[in-house]
Amino acid sequence: MKDINKDTKIYIAGHRGLVGSAIMRNLRERGFTNLVGRSHAELDLLDPVAVREFFDAERPEMVVLAAAHVGGIMANSTQRADFIFRNLQIQQNVIGEAWHHGIQKLLFLGSTCIYPRDAPQPINEDALLTSPLEYTNEPYAIAKIAGLKLCESLNLQYGTDYIAVMPTNLYGPNDNFDLVNSHVLPAMMRKMHLARLLNAGDLDGLRVDLCRRPVAGLDAAVATLDEIATALSSFGIHADRLELWGSGRPLREFLWSDDMADASVHVLLNVSFADVAATCGAEVRNTHINVGSGKEITIAGLAETIRETVGFPGEIRWDSTKPDGTPRKLCDVSRLHSLGWRHKVELNEGIGRLYQWYLQSIRQ
Repeated sequence: MKDINKDTKIYIAGHRGLVGSAIMRNLRERGFTNLVGRSHAELDLLDPVAVREFFDAERPEMVVLAAAHVGGIMANSTQRADFIFRNLQIQQNVIGEAWHHGIQKLLFLGSTCIYPRDAPQPINEDALLTSPLEYTNEPYAIAKIAGLKLCESLNLQYGTDYIAVMPTNLYGPNDNFDLVNSHVLPAMMRKMHLARLLNAGDLDGLRVDLCRRPVAGLDAAVATLDEIATALSSFGIHADRLELWGSGRPLREFLWSDDMADASVHVLLNVSFADVAATCGAEVRNTHINVGSGKEITIAGLAETIRETVGFPGEIRWDSTKPDGTPRKLCDVSRLHSLGWRHKVELNEGIGRLYQWYLQSIRQ
């Protein structure tokens, strides 16, 4: 690939989210100065007219599509239509306008939930579409599969250079800590933090946290300790215990968001579709790239690691009546390694970093 100028205009869709904000930081650290982002209030990516007008006005030269409608197992299970409709619409609008505006280089971020529930482990890229998906996140997975296949098909038909990367479970600064819609690691961390504060009877600490990230129906600024305890109990958060969904037995892989950003930017700047297509056979397919650490931990082990970091002295209880999701989901990252990138931040270090960030975010 030819060198990319540091003044290249790059649009990062979703620049305030977990991944998008990390990608923007990474690009800035590498000396890129002409970076464009829009908040949801400034640009609704579900609105095709607004997206077209944005591309008409800004004329970016490269695009990173990190924006998505995301959530944990509860949200995926109960908001199935939202997850498929919104993600398909975002992808159609952004990728479609990039192509209509002649943009040759685009990076699309998906998720390893695209793979079958019972895919052989570790999962390589060719496992895609070989057997049924995990039911709880099927709509989201189908949307992401559509996005990566749209990129692949545009490349094959029109000669664009649109690459799709499929990150494993991510965590890091600017993560979502909402008690309903967050993913497993930040959800556990916040619940553990609130349980520790309940255990210590720290009303001021609870109010600070819950005013910063409110819970529906609770006026934390004036609520008593008992009122807060009652509200938090509906999320399984108690002074002496934390109740978590599932058995704790599923295995998961996690990657620090800044590592994901570094991998994404590495691919954006150094890898072309032709590089990946050359490794395929007569049929060029499954040209997306897994991004992960190649290491895994049980959900129960993750909970214990977070408890040690947060300092919650209570008991962890598992509710096996609730779904576990996919039993195991470990990436085969050999394609990524062959393209010259490996992760740097191990899970224990990353959890410590994230908790310190979370504590600072409460005080802001």
